Amino acid sequence: MSINLLLFHARFYHLSKQISPKVIHKCLLTNYQIRLRSSSKSEEIIIPRKIPRGPTDILRALESTISRDPTAAHYKYHDDPYLTPKSNLSKRSLAMAQEAGKKAAHWVRKENVDLFQHREADPFIEKFAPPKIYTKDSEVTIDDLKYCVKVANISDTILVYTLLKEKSINIPPEIMQDILELLCFYNSEDPLSEEFIEERWFKQSSKGDKKQRKTWKDGAFAEEIFISVKEPTSETYSAIIRGMLKYYQVDRATQLFEEAKQKGFILNVETYNAILEAGTLLKENNDMRWSYIISILTEMNDKKLKPNLGTLNSILYCLKSMANKFSKEYALKVLSEFEGLGIQPSLATWTFVLQIFCRERGPISTILYDILNKIENEKHTMRDIRDVSFFVTAMAMCRFHLNDYGLAKRLDKHLHIGNNYDLIGDSYKESIYYRNFLILAVNSEPIHDFMENLYNQIVPNIYTPEMGVLEEIIKQVEISGAIEFLPKLWSDVVTFDCARKDTMLKLILDIMVHNEPENDPNLVEKFANIGSDIYEKLMNQNENRTNNIPVTGDMLGSIMLLLLRNNSFDKAWNLFMTLDKDHQIIIGVPKVEAISALIDACIEEKQASKSIMCIQYCADAGYDEIDKLAKNIQLKLTLDETHLDKLSKIIGQHVIISEAQKN
Repeated sequence: MSINLLLFHARFYHLSKQISPKVIHKCLLTNYQIRLRSSSKSEEIIIPRKIPRGPTDILRALESTISRDPTAAHYKYHDDPYLTPKSNLSKRSLAMAQEAGKKAAHWVRKENVDLFQHREADPFIEKFAPPKIYTKDSEVTIDDLKYCVKVANISDTILVYTLLKEKSINIPPEIMQDILELLCFYNSEDPLSEEFIEERWFKQSSKGDKKQRKTWKDGAFAEEIFISVKEPTSETYSAIIRGMLKYYQVDRATQLFEEAKQKGFILNVETYNAILEAGTLLKENNDMRWSYIISILTEMNDKKLKPNLGTLNSILYCLKSMANKFSKEYALKVLSEFEGLGIQPSLATWTFVLQIFCRERGPISTILYDILNKIENEKHTMRDIRDVSFFVTAMAMCRFHLNDYGLAKRLDKHLHIGNNYDLIGDSYKESIYYRNFLILAVNSEPIHDFMENLYNQIVPNIYTPEMGVLEEIIKQVEISGAIEFLPKLWSDVVTFDCARKDTMLKLILDIMVHNEPENDPNLVEKFANIGSDIYEKLMNQNENRTNNIPVTGDMLGSIMLLLLRNNSFDKAWNLFMTLDKDHQIIIGVPKVEAISALIDACIEEKQASKSIMCIQYCADAGYDEIDKLAKNIQLKLTLDETHLDKLSKIIGQHVIISEAQKN
C-alpha cells in the first residue's frame, strides 16, 4: 500500500490529526527493519511491490493495539450509565429505534432524490447516493436490469424485466439465469437491506426457530421466469429446485429433479446436497432415509460429481433425524470417508455430530471432548450458514449432557479466539449461550469467584440474565452464605425488569429474613431498603393491569421484620397499619414471628396502646400464640386500667396477670 493511499484512509476515518505522514513513514520503515533483523541470513527476502489492503485494515490494526473492556457498553449505545440500556427489552427497543431512524432517513432520501444530487466524495461512494427510482413510465435498458439484479432489488428487477418484455427487448440467457437465481434465493421477496444490522441481529433468531413448513410462493414470478426460459439448462433446473427446497416446496422440487434427469441434465453438487437434506421430509423411517442417502450418493458418483462440505453436512443433517443405534456408526464412517477426500469439517459439521451423539434420552457421550481437542486453537470462518449453531449447541451439551464446567470454560475460551465470536449467531443464540454458561458456572465455582470473574465481567453489557438465571444465582448466594451480594443482585433484578413476579420477590425476602447479618449494620440497612423498595412496588401497582403481583401477608411480615432489625419502627408501624386496614386485598396474614417482633418493638418504644392494637390484630387473625403475646406485654409494660380492660375484652379475663402473679 502506498503512502498516499495510507493517508487517504487516515483522513477518511478522521485520523489525520493523530497520524502525520512522517509518523506513518517512520512506522513502515521501522517495521521493515525489524522484519529484516528477525530473518535468518540464509533466508531470501522478497519485498512485494504491493500488498492488497481492505478499506478497514488500518482500523483493524489500530483496534488490535487496545484491549477490550468487557464492562464498557456496546458501541451502538451511549457510553453513559444513565443512558445505556440494561434489560433485554430496552436493548432491543433502543437498537430498533435507531434502526427506525435509519429507515426514516432512507425514506426521506428516496422521496427527495432531487435534494441529494451533490457528490462531494471522491472517488464517488454509491451508497451515499439516493437509489434509482423505477416506475412504469421509466425508460429502461438491459444495464438497468443488470443493476437491479446486482443490488438484489427484487421489486425493481421484476418491474424492469416487465418493461423490457413490453418493449420486446431480448434478454440474454445469462441475465435470465441471474434473475432466476435471485428470485429463487429470496422467494420473490425483497430482502432486508444489509445496512439494517440491528434488525437482522434481533429478528434472525425467529426465522431459525420456525417449524419446517412450506413458504415457497407457488406461481410467483420465479416460476414464471423458469417457464419463460425457452431452452432450459441444468443451471436453470438447479436454481428452481434449490429455491423450492429452501422454502420446503419438496414435492414440486422432486418432480423437477426427476424431470431434469429424464432430460439428461447433470445437476450441480449443491442441488444434490439440497435433495439429500430433503430426505428427512421425503422418507418416513430411518431405514428408508439411509437407503435414500446411499442412492443419492451413488447417483452422484455415477455422474462424476465430486462431493463437497455441503454434501457432508447434508448427510449428517439427515442422520441427526435418525434416532437409531446405527446413526452414530454411520456418522463416523461418513466423517472418515470425507476426511479421506480431503474435505475438512466446518462448525456446522460438528454441530450435527453433537446432535447425533448427545441425544436427550440417550447414553452420555464424551465426543465433545474429542471435537474440542481437534479444533480448540483454530480461528474459524463461516463455511456453512449453520456454523453459527455450534457454540450455543456445544454449551448446551456442556450443561445438560455432560454437566462439565471445565469443558464449558474451554469452549468459551475458544469462542474468544480471533474472530470466532462472529459465529455466535444472533441475539437469541447469544442469550442461550450465556444462560447455560452462567448457570453451569454458578453451580460449579465458589460464589465469590463467580461474581468477580464472570458475572461482573459480562453483565449487563454483554449479556442480560433472564429471571430464571437470576433466581439460580440468588439461590446459590444463600447456599454459600454470601448474602453481601444480595443488594447488588436486587439492583440487577430491578434494572433488568425481573421484579414483576411474586416468586422472585418472595425468594429475596425469605433469604434476607432467614440470614440476618451479624455485626454488619450497613448490610442490615441495605436489607431494610430492599424491603422498602419491595413494599413500594407492591402497594403502587396499576389497578388496571391484569397480571399484578398478589400482595400477601407473609411478604409484608417479612418486610416488617427487615425494617424492625434496622430500628425503623415508624416505617414498620405504618406497614402494620396498612396490613390492618387493607386486609380485604391482602392474602393471608404475616407469620407470628413478625407480629411478635413488632410487639417487642412497641414494648421497647413504651407504646402500650400500639401493643394492644397488635393484640387486637392477632385476635382477628386467629393466632394461637395470642395469650403468650398478651402476657408478655403485661410483664414488660406498665398498663393502666384502660389497657387491661381492652385486653380482657379482646381475649378474656383469664389472660390478665395480677400484681401478685407479676411478683
